[in-house]
Amino acid sequence: MGSVRTPMYQLWYIFQLFLLIQTCKVFCYQFKVGDLDAWGIPTSANPQVYTNWSKNHNFTIGDSLMFLYPPSQDSLIQVTEGSYNSCNLKDPILYMNNGNSLFNITSPGEFYFTSGVQGHCEKSQKLHISVPRNGSYAFSSSYAPTASPAGSPSYPTVFGSIPAQSSSSSSPSLKFPVFMSAAIGFLICALIRGSI
Repeated sequence: MGSVRTPMYQLWYIFQLFLLIQTCKVFCYQFKVGDLDAWGIPTSANPQVYTNWSKNHNFTIGDSLMFLYPPSQDSLIQVTEGSYNSCNLKDPILYMNNGNSLFNITSPGEFYFTSGVQGHCEKSQKLHISVPRNGSYAFSSSYAPTASPAGSPSYPTVFGSIPAQSSSSSSPSLKFPVFMSAAIGFLICALIRGSI
């Protein structure tokens, strides 16, 4: 009977750890809004920075948006589509002003953000993102202002902690390789020790 400290067992444990690391995937991302430009009034050299930025990223439930800005000079509000299109800063859904604002995406839908400082929205400091319902990625053909249909649903406040994984059809298949690698590892260790 072999000892757990023998090189063969140590090599086997290293292999299991490597296999476990390879099968685990990161499902949530934290996006810094604007990338290098951060959150501020767009420059004349890049006036559509936030429109282009959102078109170049795919968002899913569990992701988060990080808005970085000087708190003494700016703020962030989440607004409805109508307020986004008209740059109406009254009655925001969500208001953040700490300069390091984190918005967690906890549900699918359309989300609209703008600066809470008067005049900044009119200078294109606003962001629209789309989060698909089925977990796939959405590519919007246009972010042009559109009229909101009558009876359209209100936009929920989704600021808060990242929710626990739901029991969707994709969750069990993603956990299967980790479970199987652990089960196979224990079975092989038992066979090597001669207890089976």
